[in-house]
Amino acid sequence: MKVTKYVSLLFLLLSLAVAQSIPSSRPPAVTMQTPGTFTVPRGQPTKIALQFRIAPGFHINSHKPNSELLIPTALKLDMPTDIIAEKVTYPPGKDFTFSFDPTEKLNVYSGEFTVSAMLRPLSTVAPSAYSVRGQLKYQACDDRACYPPKNVPVEFEIKVVKGAKKAAHRSSPQSPHIHN
Repeated sequence: MKVTKYVSLLFLLLSLAVAQSIPSSRPPAVTMQTPGTFTVPRGQPTKIALQFRIAPGFHINSHKPNSELLIPTALKLDMPTDIIAEKVTYPPGKDFTFSFDPTEKLNVYSGEFTVSAMLRPLSTVAPSAYSVRGQLKYQACDDRACYPPKNVPVEFEIKVVKGAKKAAHRSSPQSPHIHN
């Protein structure tokens, strides 16, 4: 009888260990929609928009959650040399209360949301295509629990083109006298 209990316990522990080593069939909570190529004139700031989708049944903390204890959503871009990400702009979150704590409003994203970045290639950057990589860090929750923070890989291409030249403003000398 004792041997059967130990064998059953050993089998249960072995099953749990194997189950943890198999990747989860549950889809990721956040995915990035594949953007096209962004055209960015060198020397000029250009706003690009990256779109993300949160799986049904999940929400993630906004960039400015209502509590210091919550992990904010944050985009980090690893820019190519001489191309600068000047500013990242996040959408406002929506305040919701959840059954696990109906007294506290959490500021969250759900469904689809867009994060924008202002990119500026220096005027010396060669016109060409460049890959930009990075990650969106987030913490996903459902109605019952919050899960460990994760990162969504971010990857897109920008095409740096020559910037529009400012028209030279020449003044032609004119005689102050009226000619007939």
